Amino acid sequence: MAIAAAISLPLTSPTRCYLNISDQFRSLSSSYSPFSTCQFNFFKKDSTRICPSVRISTSASMSIQTPEKSSPPTSFLDRRESGFLHFVKYHGLGNDFILVDNRNSSEPKITPEQAVKLCDRNFGIGADGVIFVMPGINGTDYTVRIFNSDGSEPEMCGNGVRCFARFIAELENLQGKQSFTVHSGAGLIVLEIQDDGQVKVDMGEPILKASDVPTRLPANKDQSVVKAELNVDGVTWNATCVSMGNPHCVIFGSKEGQNLQVDELKLAEIGPKFEHHEMFPARTNTEFVQVFSPSHLKMRVWERGAGATLACGTGACATVVAAVLEGRAGRNCTVELPGGPLQIEWREKDNHVYMTGPAEAVFYGSVPL
Repeated sequence: MAIAAAISLPLTSPTRCYLNISDQFRSLSSSYSPFSTCQFNFFKKDSTRICPSVRISTSASMSIQTPEKSSPPTSFLDRRESGFLHFVKYHGLGNDFILVDNRNSSEPKITPEQAVKLCDRNFGIGADGVIFVMPGINGTDYTVRIFNSDGSEPEMCGNGVRCFARFIAELENLQGKQSFTVHSGAGLIVLEIQDDGQVKVDMGEPILKASDVPTRLPANKDQSVVKAELNVDGVTWNATCVSMGNPHCVIFGSKEGQNLQVDELKLAEIGPKFEHHEMFPARTNTEFVQVFSPSHLKMRVWERGAGATLACGTGACATVVAAVLEGRAGRNCTVELPGGPLQIEWREKDNHVYMTGPAEAVFYGSVPL
């Protein structure tokens, strides 16, 4: 059977076009029929629409009998074709993830090696990691597991769990304010979707004991490492070490007293030297921080297993804890990241760290495995 496709492109110049696909893509994919007409709009980067009537239509070249009653459309996420992985891509302040519905199994649907391929930004979907929604254990509502873009498995990811929360709300068709408990490699976390759509995460208590972070730097304040000397590539930095279920090394400046100008850092050069430093037996995430005021911090991050990212939720939490320990900031701060701001509170009452920020769906897709 031949299928004819007609495409009209009313372009008057060779101006480059950008395809604008909104959240309506989901409804399009769920109700798709091979005999339908789709319309797309093309935009310049400045949002000027330049191709207002691109239409793609398909029609059969021979008559086909179809049932009088068709089955109701199936949700995109409910499809179960064998050999395909269905996913939704989300981002939290530009830190992007492939979200997979894994509620029917306690084992991830893909391997770490497959995750590496899917996260490749040239030959795959492109992401900082793959996140699986799995059945809860030990009385929790859900379990989260994460594969980084290099195939390693972190204990926790702050931006990722906000995306996780929004994905659950979509899977379960939850509306309005919602709260649920999640088992993670870092222990129990509590996620709360706010009325405005932002997600507040109870990240639990920060871990400060040097051996538990872990770091080989000697403790210099009780059992913790605060503003300790760390030599990296001939420069002595002041390092404060914090674990938010995963290890962090927070840097505000060097021993010489030079405060950071984070936008001037050559992060790709210096980041890996911190990550793989001998003082961090499990490697480390590294936050480079500039202090604008006691309630406003600016941070760039080199993430263990992912490299330079636009945002790191656990890193923002560790940054505020470190800033308080060094006497640089208060317990409630806006942390400015390349992808946008997060609100972080280290609450004195219960010693828990709370993170609030956005998470948004980017697109829906299927990929052959």
